[in-house]
Amino acid sequence: MAPLNLTPSDPSMFMLTGIPGLEDAHVWISIPFSMFYIIGLLGNFMVLLVVVKEQTLHKPMYLLLCMLALTDICTSTSIVPKALCIFWFNLKGITEGGCLTQMFLLHLVSAMHSAVLVTMAFDRYVAICNPLRYATILTNARIAKLGLVGLIRSVLFILPLPLLLSRQPFCANRIIPHTYCDHMAVVKMSCGDTTINRTYGLVVAFVVVGLDLMLVALSYGLIIRAVLRISSKKAHWKALNTCTAHICVMMISCTLSLFSILTHRFGQGIAPHVHIILANLYFLVPPMLNPIIYGVKSKELCDKVGKYTRRR
Repeated sequence: MAPLNLTPSDPSMFMLTGIPGLEDAHVWISIPFSMFYIIGLLGNFMVLLVVVKEQTLHKPMYLLLCMLALTDICTSTSIVPKALCIFWFNLKGITEGGCLTQMFLLHLVSAMHSAVLVTMAFDRYVAICNPLRYATILTNARIAKLGLVGLIRSVLFILPLPLLLSRQPFCANRIIPHTYCDHMAVVKMSCGDTTINRTYGLVVAFVVVGLDLMLVALSYGLIIRAVLRISSKKAHWKALNTCTAHICVMMISCTLSLFSILTHRFGQGIAPHVHIILANLYFLVPPMLNPIIYGVKSKELCDKVGKYTRRR
């Protein structure tokens, strides 16, 4: 029970307060948090299980869905258990090493999630603009290599964040008004010069998110150009319909991600509880909705899920 009596002056610990201003409602807030988390876990594990079990789904598109499901599971699991400990048991303490580790995992998985979405956009580009060569351009082995490249890129960009912070002196008052150890929230706890930390964090955000958004926009620009060259309106709709699931996932993820990044730096006028709730939703809503969106839009996956659940 030591964490219950933990004080902010404990030199080896940080204090995560949860959602500032809404402490009395923590138990009620935990209900949608836990529901979103459980639904997301069930949906993503179901996608993984069905794709692994069904030989007919061993295709590049479904391999990408498995990658997306894995990043979604890791994303929500990296924050929800600790958040629920705060909401239910008032266990607010977290060690400095634990805080930096959580921060690294959070941003690593987010960067990997972004890389998977870019690869999915490339998959749609090849499927629509080069359908005859799709099977030779995008093999399972090539998708696995692209996933590995995305993971290596994520590690190289994100690893300096905790390494730079581990060299910073932290103030005695280590109270972080958040449910998890976000990079900028931890940077604000430092008493030293954090110019490098802030600059590098901003550069990473814009290079990773900004570059990925540019690549996705380029892919869809080429897709739209190819679709407009098709004379049949029915073919237009059929081609664009294959992209709707990915577009929905991109809009949900990017909107919440950019809002969280920019609010931490420029959103002083936004109420803290609003920012923190939306920052948490970024790690909760996409993992919950992604398997639903792709399940609805992919008839083959939907049929296999239905077949598998009925058989069980």
